[in-house]
Amino acid sequence: MRHDCKFLMFQGTSSHAGKSLFVTAFCRILSDMGYRVAPFKAQNMSLNSYVTPKGEEIAIAQAIQAEACGIEPDATMNPILIKPKGDMTSQIVLFGKPYRDVRAGEYYRVSKHLWSVVTGAIDTLSRKYDVIVMEGAGSPAEINLYDRDITNMAVARHTGAGVYIVGDIERGGVFASLYGTYYLIPEKDRELIRGFIINKFRGDPELLNPGISMLEEMTGVKVMGVVPYLDIRIPSEDSLSISEKKSSGRKEIAVIRLPRISNFTDFEKLERYVSVDYIPLDGEIDGYSIIIIPGTKNTVADLIELKKSGMADKLKKLAGRVPIIGICGGYQMLGKKIIDRGVELGRGNVEIEGLGLLDTVSVFDGYSKTTVQVEREVKGNCVILDELKGEMVRGYEIHMGKTTGGKEVLEGDGARSDDGMVFGTYMHGLFLNDNVIRAILKYLGKERLIDNEDVYSRLAEEIKKYTDVDAILAETGL
Repeated sequence: MRHDCKFLMFQGTSSHAGKSLFVTAFCRILSDMGYRVAPFKAQNMSLNSYVTPKGEEIAIAQAIQAEACGIEPDATMNPILIKPKGDMTSQIVLFGKPYRDVRAGEYYRVSKHLWSVVTGAIDTLSRKYDVIVMEGAGSPAEINLYDRDITNMAVARHTGAGVYIVGDIERGGVFASLYGTYYLIPEKDRELIRGFIINKFRGDPELLNPGISMLEEMTGVKVMGVVPYLDIRIPSEDSLSISEKKSSGRKEIAVIRLPRISNFTDFEKLERYVSVDYIPLDGEIDGYSIIIIPGTKNTVADLIELKKSGMADKLKKLAGRVPIIGICGGYQMLGKKIIDRGVELGRGNVEIEGLGLLDTVSVFDGYSKTTVQVEREVKGNCVILDELKGEMVRGYEIHMGKTTGGKEVLEGDGARSDDGMVFGTYMHGLFLNDNVIRAILKYLGKERLIDNEDVYSRLAEEIKKYTDVDAILAETGL
């Protein structure tokens, strides 16, 4: 590890407290100051993932943070990705490639080996960059797992990083959360905590001052900022954020909220321009102008749930009347049949009927995964995409299984129904393309300019406004 490399770390009182937001902001702040800076998160549990230019799968949060730094994302920035599959089982992705499936208890039995993966990644990054801005996972005060936690204080201890604990006041009990987190951490590690940050505050900050003074007196740790709820649209890291998405009541685009939904960040740019509702399996989809079946970590299991709930019948009933679009696992579900040779459900050969809306068959017959960035020509002949025929779209693929049959909608990918009202593709990020967004807006009769605001610079300015950035940088030695 390079001795002159500086390390700064943000941890949280819980998941979704705002750690990713602060790492992203400081990545941009330090990059603007001229430092070579990179993000790092040892282990991320997320179904929202991204494919690097090298074909490595990492959590989308670290890809976003790399973009804020002005650098290409790399698997060393997130060496361990855990993707829950359901039934207490998760897939471990090491350095961007599938490693193995493990049950919850088994993961911690291999953590000693994984620690060497973490330290190796830190060493690699420290040789290339001046500053590493690091993110913890969940809470650092899980006392039942503390001696096996390789993501939070162990990383801070290894690097000597100053740690800033972010608390989410919107959930309530922020002072108790910060105080409890501090005192549940062993004293030797507690010395690394340099400050607290209160996030997502709505109201008059003056009302917090007595509590802040008491917290600082009881812990000896300074509160470095009180940050309001920021309406800055940065892609969501994990599934907790989906519960914050509220319906506008306008019934424009419905995304089926599959039990194991993944990469719902595909649709978050659309949310700037149209109403996107995430509909549970027992919900209603009548009246929506476009319906999307998104990606999933387990296509077969979620297809079974889709059928049990009755949502499959609702989709079939609307086929031909409303555009139905499948992305990745949703594309696989739209076909005639899925054959699983023990990959998805893990119990031998299983053959299950799909929704039958596309003339395709998908087969899962190996643990290998396709992870690649792609640029494809639109072939069209389907609703919405037809007017883009001949244009290029960019995205990435992350999937197991292969799909054959049907008439392609993109060059070398996807399939469509004969009437063009149903289509599917393996391309994640399709709806991040400005030309596709324009086509959707035109279909909905809502043509307007596409806004490509520099959200990272705006985020950095907001964080500087409400946080003592100078003190944090000085403490880091910058």
